[in-house]
Amino acid sequence: MKFGFKIGIEILLCIIMSPKLLKHVKYIFVFFTKIVTICKKMWYYKFMLNLYITSSNRREGKTFLTAGLAATMQSLGYSTTVYKPIQTNGIERNGFMQSPDLTYVKTIDPYINTHFSYLYKSDLEPLIASELENEPIDVELISREYGRISSTSDCTLLDGDCGILSPIAPAVQTADLVKKLQLPLLFVVTPREDSINDTLLSIYTAQEKGLEIRGVVINNIKDDCPKNLLNAIPRVIEEYTNIKILGLISHIEGKISPEDLITSILNGVDIESIFNVKIEKLEL
Repeated sequence: MKFGFKIGIEILLCIIMSPKLLKHVKYIFVFFTKIVTICKKMWYYKFMLNLYITSSNRREGKTFLTAGLAATMQSLGYSTTVYKPIQTNGIERNGFMQSPDLTYVKTIDPYINTHFSYLYKSDLEPLIASELENEPIDVELISREYGRISSTSDCTLLDGDCGILSPIAPAVQTADLVKKLQLPLLFVVTPREDSINDTLLSIYTAQEKGLEIRGVVINNIKDDCPKNLLNAIPRVIEEYTNIKILGLISHIEGKISPEDLITSILNGVDIESIFNVKIEKLEL
C-alpha cells in the first residue's frame, strides 16, 4: 500500500516537473471530457423522444394522436415504436385476442413496431379488468418491457389506456407508472363543456406527483364547437397551469388516409416542442 502510494507521488511529481508531459495529460483530460459529454447527450437524446400520451378521460383521441405522431416521426426518419402497456376492451377474432388501438396504429403505418403487456376483454378500468380476468398487473414487468422495447427504436410512444388517476394495481395509479418510467406526459383534450375541469384536475395531479408535462393538444375540434368554448379551453389551461398548448387538430370525418393524418399533424401540432428536439427536415 505504501509502495503504491510512493509510486503515485513520484508519477505526480514527474508530471509537475515535465511541462511536455503535463501538456499531454491536459489533452487526454479534454478528450475524455468531450467523450463523456457526447455520451450524456446521446443518452438524453435517446430518451427525450419517448412520451406517455394521456388524457383526463377515455375517448379523447389518445390513440389517434399517438398513431399520427408515430407515423409522422417515421416519415421524418425516426424509427418509432408504439407501446400500449395496458389495453382494455380487447377484441376477439378467430379465437385470438387483439388490441384494437394497436391494430389502428398498424392501419396508419404497418412499419411502426407495436407492443402490449396486458390485454383484457373487459372495457372497465384496468384494475377492475385485471381482477375480473384474474391477471394482475405487474408494474415491474411493464418497466422491464419498456426498457427492452425503447432500446430498439429512436422514438417510443406509450399510449395510455385511461387517465393518469386510473388505478392499475392495488395502491398504484397510472401516474405512479409514468413516474417510474421517467416519461414526460402529453395530454390530449377534446373540447367539451367539462373539459376544463377534468383537464385541470389531471394536470394538477401530475404536477403534485412531480411529473414532467410536455404540453397539451386539443383534438377533434368539430365545426359546430362553440367558439367561446374553443377559445376558453386553451387560454384557461395555460393561465392556470403554465402548461403550453402544443397543437390544435380539427375533426376528421370518416376514414383518414395515412398521408392526410401526417399532414394534419405537421400542420396542427408543434412537433419540435412535443419532442423537445430540433428536426432538420422541418426546417427545409
